[in-house]
Amino acid sequence: MSTPSSPSSPPSLGSENVDYIAEFAARVGAGVETVLQGKRETVRLALVCLLAGGHLLVEDVPGTGKTSLARALAQSVSGTSHRIQFTPDLLPTDITGTSVWDQRTATFEFHEGPIFANVVVADEINRASPKTQSALLEVMEESRVTVDGTGYPVPSPFLVVATQNPIDLEGTYRLPEAQLDRFLMRISVGYPAQDVEEQLLLQRAAGPTKPVPAIASLDQVRWIQEAVARVHVAAPIAGYITRLAAATRQAPGLRLGVSTRGSLALLRAAQAYAACEGRHYVVPDDVRIVLPHVVTHRLVLTAQAEVRGTTADGVLAETMAAVPVPDAPAASR
Repeated sequence: MSTPSSPSSPPSLGSENVDYIAEFAARVGAGVETVLQGKRETVRLALVCLLAGGHLLVEDVPGTGKTSLARALAQSVSGTSHRIQFTPDLLPTDITGTSVWDQRTATFEFHEGPIFANVVVADEINRASPKTQSALLEVMEESRVTVDGTGYPVPSPFLVVATQNPIDLEGTYRLPEAQLDRFLMRISVGYPAQDVEEQLLLQRAAGPTKPVPAIASLDQVRWIQEAVARVHVAAPIAGYITRLAAATRQAPGLRLGVSTRGSLALLRAAQAYAACEGRHYVVPDDVRIVLPHVVTHRLVLTAQAEVRGTTADGVLAETMAAVPVPDAPAASR
């Protein structure tokens, strides 16, 4: 599957290009689903995050396939991938790298850390100290690492897939709001259906699982990320996103609503979802599908709301019900 002509020349996406993106998403998704079976929508959301140029937080209980999803997504891209096991004794320099004195040249030489990869799997990210977690803030936002006053760009495309267990709190550190805001999306895997789990057991009994083949080239991913940014967003859709964001800022029970960065993240995710569906324009359903995964981890409840048992998901559901949904735009621009 060859990459279409450069997307920098035409001002809009044609049907040929969006068909290419939809086919690409289907192929990569099918490869990842060989590892994470029965979770098509979860895999689709992970792909949406990759093609939107964001970072992904996978949060679920142990044994549901969080790390398997992260690894499979990394294997599907034919670039470099590194896995970092986050532990309480992990240091920031263990992630970013450090400058080492070279006696031969009498200069400091920078040695890259594992963050210098196209796909970085940050396993159990909440087990590292806040100081170590802060090492990811700059690189996740600006795609570069600053060491001793010198900036070093990371490879492009660049994706951080982090996992965390929300149940086991011993020996963990809560991710601060600034860190959570760096993740475009947060998803959960969940338990598989009984028939899918039975089929999985039979396959494992027959032999080890084969790794996901590298389906996507770096050029393809970069091309699609650029093309996704040009998926058409009509004025009513942009207005719908801003009204949703404004409603969260005024919602009772919330101390912190969706920021402008969150609105932009919602826009990017909706554009990527529309492209994966084979459309060159965003419809309200694209926004509503990705909304919970883009927004809930950015909402901060008041102390009173937490005592009452209110959840961010519940507040967002009420917000979605209160904001009128615009009509879907026409198929042509």
